[in-house]
Amino acid sequence: MDFRLIRYAAGQRVARITLNRPDKRNALDDTMVGELTSAFLAAARDANVKIVVLAAAGPAFCAGADLVQLERMSAFDLEQNRADSLRLATLYRTMYEIRKPVIGLVHGPALAGGCGLASVCDFVLAARDRATFGYTEVRIGFVPAIVSVYLAKRIGEGRAREMILRGNVLRATEAEAIGLITAAVPDDQLEKLGTELVQELIAQNSGTAMGMAKEMLGMMNGMNMADAVDFAVNVNASARMTADCKKGVQAFLQKQQPEW
Repeated sequence: MDFRLIRYAAGQRVARITLNRPDKRNALDDTMVGELTSAFLAAARDANVKIVVLAAAGPAFCAGADLVQLERMSAFDLEQNRADSLRLATLYRTMYEIRKPVIGLVHGPALAGGCGLASVCDFVLAARDRATFGYTEVRIGFVPAIVSVYLAKRIGEGRAREMILRGNVLRATEAEAIGLITAAVPDDQLEKLGTELVQELIAQNSGTAMGMAKEMLGMMNGMNMADAVDFAVNVNASARMTADCKKGVQAFLQKQQPEW
């Protein structure tokens, strides 16, 4: 696939998507948002891809919205702003709903929209010393509205309120402590530990089961207890009928590790 601001590579059951605008600190503009959405959709459609990794080139992970984009936004009318907001919402939703685990490898600052990219990943490994996280939008009179939906689900409304209203920047260890990221790891081991997590998920877990689990968790949000339990019963019943479940149960009974 031909992209201008990102790189996309798929092989050995992994799709790796790399933000590749290091001279602009991988800032998000219309083109990059569109290319990222297309890349995640390509990974979703590829039957040979089981895991998606999101990384970035250069010293920063993503500095948020591009300055030129911010300047253009200031002159938009309501409908133009709605259209632009919908493009970003489509990216986040695509990442969140893709039926394959998404692992973010954050090696540097992930701010504003860049922190949003991390917040919608299923797993986030971050460089302990160089990675930072923050929703700094209020400091320029803006609101991280779209990603707040996902942030509140990830860390709870109280923590989300604090991050958004203060607009402060967290170190990786602080982000780990509030559950924003999976783990803060030594900077020089980020890629190694990312690879180990990828291989663990590929070797030990059913892709079908992980996909159903992601869909289930996304769908249950907002349901009342009775509806959530009823939905979970249906997922449970459906999961038992999949080829992967039958294969996994048979392997377990035979004390073997299934080949996924």
